[in-house]
Amino acid sequence: MSHCHTIIDKLQRLGYRITPQREMIIEIMAHSQRHMTAEEIHASLREQTSTINLATVYRTLDMLWEEGFVRRNDFGEGKIYFATFKHGPHIHLVCRQCNKIIDADPEILKPIEEELLGKYEFNADLQHLSIYGLCANCS
Repeated sequence: MSHCHTIIDKLQRLGYRITPQREMIIEIMAHSQRHMTAEEIHASLREQTSTINLATVYRTLDMLWEEGFVRRNDFGEGKIYFATFKHGPHIHLVCRQCNKIIDADPEILKPIEEELLGKYEFNADLQHLSIYGLCANCS
């Protein structure tokens, strides 16, 4: 079963109605090789149909985020980017000055994750994270 059909199947089991618009949004997200904004998703959808509006895209992305199928990231540009779990765990190091994004190994967060669970009984979701600072060129 493809990634998009896995998401659709799980949503149906949770009781969600899968409209043609939701299915198209899920397909775009599941087959994307990058993070996308709601506006980028909407523009891609407009190539297929004129019957979908940006509000529908936002509502669907919110639902997918609430159910844990997509991650939201802010790379410091005032935009929110979305990606499915297909991208796997990763950390983005975002330079506040030049907006350079460096991918870091998510394993470096294991000690923090274990500390949060042991000390605070808090199961942190550190699978997809942006950390802000200054890159080597800007610091």
